Amino acid sequence: MNGAESLVKTLVTAGVDVCFANPGTSEMHFVAALDDNPDMRCVLGLFEGVVTGAADGYARMAGRPAATLLHLGPGLGNGLANLHNARRGRSPMVNIVGEHATYHRQYDAPLTADIEGVARPMSHWVRTSRFAAEVARDGAEAVRAALTPPGQIATLILPADTAWNPAPEGAAAPLPVPEPAPAQPDAVAAAAAALRSGESAVLLMNGSALRRESLALAGRVASATGARLLSDTFVARIERGAGIVPVERLPYFAEQVEEALAGVRHMILVGTRPPVSFFAYPGKASNLVPEECSVHSLAGPEGDIAGALAELAEAVAAHGAPEVAGSGRPAPARDGALDPQTIAQAIGAWLPEGAIVVDEAATSGFGLPAATAGCPPHDWLGLTGGSIGQGLPAAVGAAVACPDRKVLSLEADGSGMYTVQALWTMAREQLDITVVIFANRKYAILQVEFMRVGAHNPGPKAMSMLDLSNPDLDWVQLARGMGMEASRATSVAEFNAQIESALRHRGPHLIEACI
Repeated sequence: MNGAESLVKTLVTAGVDVCFANPGTSEMHFVAALDDNPDMRCVLGLFEGVVTGAADGYARMAGRPAATLLHLGPGLGNGLANLHNARRGRSPMVNIVGEHATYHRQYDAPLTADIEGVARPMSHWVRTSRFAAEVARDGAEAVRAALTPPGQIATLILPADTAWNPAPEGAAAPLPVPEPAPAQPDAVAAAAAALRSGESAVLLMNGSALRRESLALAGRVASATGARLLSDTFVARIERGAGIVPVERLPYFAEQVEEALAGVRHMILVGTRPPVSFFAYPGKASNLVPEECSVHSLAGPEGDIAGALAELAEAVAAHGAPEVAGSGRPAPARDGALDPQTIAQAIGAWLPEGAIVVDEAATSGFGLPAATAGCPPHDWLGLTGGSIGQGLPAAVGAAVACPDRKVLSLEADGSGMYTVQALWTMAREQLDITVVIFANRKYAILQVEFMRVGAHNPGPKAMSMLDLSNPDLDWVQLARGMGMEASRATSVAEFNAQIESALRHRGPHLIEACI
């Protein structure tokens, strides 16, 4: 057995049995080890941002890490944007990054890089294996680091000679994982006192607080005290739909957040931090907590959130049933323009039960939450780190994690071009994903932000930097060129027919919605 084989065995033994990969020469022994282990599924991505984004989507739905396989420092660098999103989403992940053989580094070959330096900003745990005999142990420690609450990015750098040199037989045993931090009595008491004060209060939630069990507890608290339930603007995963406690999402723009929080005297944080403006704007606040509002942290992201909510519910005598979302779908529009609102109506009309919605629709998606609020129960995955190009890869990972569930990827055309290679992986793996491209031929959010940041009136040169025409992107040809079925909708009737069909049938399909 060599070091690479011992590492693959260790990963599988620890429950990491999916590897999203884009390998190179330094990783060939690891690739061979993957081939020799039938319990490890390998999924190829044609760009490292697809690989890391897929591992993020997988972790959000599976609740455990996948591995990635990346080629040296440049390969890791290509995947950093979606590692940033995964880190912000607190997704567990184990990155395996190939490195030159230890004795070869001294020659400064063209691909030599400071891999640890590249990895650290987006990783919670980084290690370079020194010897083949230590690789299995390093792998077990990487998995433990990834599973440390609330979920971490672990990066193990594997020099080529530690992969091909002989190693002890067998896998390293899985290591014990730290438990979530228990609820603190003082934090529960402070939150309960705030809720009993009679003053306006909100529970601001993220992470596992947005799963059905925790939402039910938070809903009981809200029903008993009159508190409002809010989530962060962008969340890794929320369970929503008919029969589930609904949560109001904080708006994106800072002035809208200030309006939503006006008059709030107590903000109770559950698995999150106080809200801040996404960007700085001249003359506007960065900290969006109202000046007169007291902030209380019930449980941090690393805490036992369900346990803390249960103790809070007991402390405020919240024993009644929570209010849940009712069942109801919008009627699809039958005429009029194809626009974000009519698209949202159609999606709300036909979204299947158990769907996983990956939302990177940007400005085209503002009508989607309301249109789907009464749909059958489903999961919603958001752009947690704000680095665009997350949606298509995350859909790949979610579909791999949940092969029996329909994945709906709602994608802005500008964002989609960052990781368009994900379409090829969808086709190759025959994943059950429906992609809707909102083709408005522009970076619409940037056209809005141009004015909001106080820049001067844009001329033709500035506007050309925010425009995706000349030439127009042809998403149908792009998808078909990667082996994926695709269609184009230019009217409400065309979109209605195409989305209803795509959601009823299995397999990958892309709809370019021209809006």
